[in-house]
Order: sequence, then structure tokens, then C-alpha cells
Amino acid sequence: MLRQTRNLGIWTMLLMAATVVCTRDVHAQEAKKDYLTDAEGDRIRDAVTPPERMKLFVIFADDRLKKFQYELTRSVPEGRRAEILNGLLNAYAGCIDDAADQIEVAREKQVDIRAALKNMQSKGKEFLEALQKINQGGPEYDTYKDTLQDAIEGTQDALTDVDKALKELNPAPVRRKPS
Repeated sequence: MLRQTRNLGIWTMLLMAATVVCTRDVHAQEAKKDYLTDAEGDRIRDAVTPPERMKLFVIFADDRLKKFQYELTRSVPEGRRAEILNGLLNAYAGCIDDAADQIEVAREKQVDIRAALKNMQSKGKEFLEALQKINQGGPEYDTYKDTLQDAIEGTQDALTDVDKALKELNPAPVRRKPS
């Protein structure tokens, strides 16, 4: 009986250790998106709260959009150009989607995200304006047109989520000065 109890205890400890290892690997994979660099993935992982993550995703989206705009101005031989342009737009859209996903995470954890929402709303409007300007056409437009449409729709959806979250949030409490 004592031997069975000891074996059961050993098996329980092994199972718990395996669970911890598997959970850590899952969290590492969640934080490492294919459109983020290793350093960016580390920054997302190190961000403790949803507002911090939202801010980072918006920064990374801004970076991808600026890189896309830069690539449009470069005269480069065909080669992988369409792949590069579409990859940057997909990465931008992924960052915006992940920033919007943090709204729900914040709700679940009951975290105040007002400042992050206002930042995302402001930057999202800038992004949408830039994307719509790009959507007017230009050289190689046909190579990235569909991905651009997806990026525009993703930005519009994220802005809708932000507006909805801002309306649902209760106003911040007003501090009264002692008399």
C-alpha cells in the first residue's frame, strides 16, 4: 500500500511538471507571431497588461505600415516584391487584429484600458487614412490590392471594436477636492 501511494505521488509530480512545461510552451508560441521579430515577441511576452500589449501592437502596426509605404517608393527589380508588399500588409493587419483582441482580454481581467483605446482610436484613424490613400492606386497596385482590402477591413473592424469598448466603459470616477 505504501509503495502504491509513493508511486502515485511520483506520477502526480511528473504529470504536474509536464503540464507546466507544456503550458509554458503554449504561451511562448502564442506570444511569438510569425509576423513579429524575436525581439518584438519578447516585448509582447514581457508586457504584463492588455493596455501595454495594445500599445506595442499599435507601434508594430505603425512600423509595418511605414515599411510598406517605403517599399512602394523604392524602385526594386520584380523578384520577391509582391511577396514583400503583401507580407508587410499581412503583418500590419495581424498587429491590428491582435491589438483589438486585447480589448476582450482586458474585459475578462477587468483592466482599465481607456488610454490604450484612445491611442488605438487615434492611430487607427491615421492608419485607415493612409491605407485609403494607398488604395487609390499606383504602380503594382494589382499585386497587393486584395491584401490591402483586407488590411482596410481589419482596421475598420478594430476601430469599431474600440468605439464599442469606449461606449461600454463607465466614465472614470471624478475626484473631488476636500473642502
